[in-house]
Amino acid sequence: MIENLNLPDEVVSIFIAAPSLIVADTISDLEKLACGTQQNNEWQVSYTLPDGRTILEADVVRVKNGVSANYPEPYMRRRDPDCMYIADNQPSDKPRFENHFGFPFTDLRRKTFDWLASQPLAAFIFEMGQPGTGGLALAVCPANAVFFAFGLGLLQGVVNPKTLTKPQELTAILYVAPPFRHITFAGKQVVVHNRGGIHEIFSYNLYPGPSAKKGVYGALINIGAHEGWLTAHCSAVQVITPYDNIVTFMHEGASGGGKSEMLQQPHRLPDGRLLVGKNLVTGDERYLEIQRTCDLHPVCDDMGLCHPDFQDTGGKLFLMDAEDGWFVRVNHIKSYGTDHDIERLSVHPGRSLLFLNIDAAMGSSALIWEHIEDEPDKPCPNPRVIIPRSIVPGAVKDKTAIDIRSFGVRTPPCTAKQPSYGILGLLHILPPALAWLWRLVAPRGYSNPSIVGGDALESEGVGSYWPFATGRRVDQANLLLRQFQQTARTRYILIPNQHIGAWETGFMPQWLARDYLARRGHARFLSDQLIPARSPLLGYALKSMRIEGVMIPAWLLQIEQQPEVGLAAYDEGARELKSFFHQQLKSFLESDLDELGRKIIDCCLQEGNVYDYEQFLELADG
Repeated sequence: MIENLNLPDEVVSIFIAAPSLIVADTISDLEKLACGTQQNNEWQVSYTLPDGRTILEADVVRVKNGVSANYPEPYMRRRDPDCMYIADNQPSDKPRFENHFGFPFTDLRRKTFDWLASQPLAAFIFEMGQPGTGGLALAVCPANAVFFAFGLGLLQGVVNPKTLTKPQELTAILYVAPPFRHITFAGKQVVVHNRGGIHEIFSYNLYPGPSAKKGVYGALINIGAHEGWLTAHCSAVQVITPYDNIVTFMHEGASGGGKSEMLQQPHRLPDGRLLVGKNLVTGDERYLEIQRTCDLHPVCDDMGLCHPDFQDTGGKLFLMDAEDGWFVRVNHIKSYGTDHDIERLSVHPGRSLLFLNIDAAMGSSALIWEHIEDEPDKPCPNPRVIIPRSIVPGAVKDKTAIDIRSFGVRTPPCTAKQPSYGILGLLHILPPALAWLWRLVAPRGYSNPSIVGGDALESEGVGSYWPFATGRRVDQANLLLRQFQQTARTRYILIPNQHIGAWETGFMPQWLARDYLARRGHARFLSDQLIPARSPLLGYALKSMRIEGVMIPAWLLQIEQQPEVGLAAYDEGARELKSFFHQQLKSFLESDLDELGRKIIDCCLQEGNVYDYEQFLELADG
């Protein structure tokens, strides 16, 4: 057993009955067992089902820079956004396990424990969030799938049980039982949350996105909901300009919304130029030459802990990284030289990393631009590498004050022939009330590479973390609104990626917006620098933008000026966006929605303008 850790009787029984149990003290212990034993360099994670079938879940190999795991099923290479089910009777807007599957979870819980008790096991302790915020958690995993535990350990850290000098209580337990994906769930990803005295997370699949990453995130959100604080779905970066201005950005958005990219330098062509975009109608390309961009000091990659202990009375939001490692998507890195920083970091990391969906042979160096193919000539859209934040150069360790809070949206092309909601200009300035609404609807957006799904305009839900939250939408909406009210000195912007009207841009808009705003420092925009966007939901558009003496064309700021778009296509896209907002916001009109929040939503439903939104939440100077 684990000394000084108060384990539930059921866990004690599983550990006693299991043929063997390894309790990892360090991340190195997990890495050694990632291929079954320390001596193995390749390993197949497979299970025999009651009907006699043997199911291969993952191929794992050791590589020079860590461990590489691949899933034979393309479906398992991305997170299924609809895989969470709630097994308890506490308040929740999420699907109840018994209602969906037609039998009580208590039956499957017992079968899960019986199966774990029959397996060689590996276990380790980790701490959710920062010390003193989320509490201790325990992971229980079949020993033949320790690559999964290795990934979890990289993401959340490993607590050496020998450091527990007095009895400790558990906040959460993560149980991993892959065969039930086939025995019970017809091959689907399923993660079950059972929020009792201890928050239990049952992971019935081995892709870490829904469980090791977002499952733990869900437990952290649940703790915050009860204590009145948030863990934001965001990246954050401290930006230092060539003139030594320091501006810190917090970038939120649905999966694929540019959080990891906000921590990256703009991708340059071999000659050093920046490709701003390519016109999909005319084929024209637009380039920009900036001799020197800003220095970047990452704060967090995906989860920003906004705990009350971090806040002060100065009117800005403070946050810290809630994780030990970053789950970095590298689908945009298709060849050597695209992003020198992350390429260098992943090829020669100094510590072993976990690569997922990367085509790597045993004993080779896993290269993040060698993506496994879902089918011939169709690369997996979600290749990943888990990088410990401790090896990220310049990473900020302490709590950080946020100057600008951005929201990223994956936008499709919008043209006169094919109108769409891709009507966002390169940068929009939002009043706080309108920024709050964007976080309620959180569009998942166009061609999302991170999850299973299509290209239709769908909502990731409140805060863009709703797929991972276990409680009620309205509670999270109220917490977000309270946070906005308490941080009147933080500014809000909206940034598209992938397309601006008829122009294919990738993530260049957010890189340019970041450098532009960092160079401006903390100065507020004057009234003659902004114009109300043609769609009120987009707040203000810029009249002009100049970066290092280079003017950004006005048609990238106000896309109705693009001849390939025009007013009619813009207005059709605006109607689509408005309909989406109205549909999503109505679900928040619960009796216990904050009264101010109700007024802001009513303003949207009544088609208010940008000046109407400004009256609800004021911005403070500084």
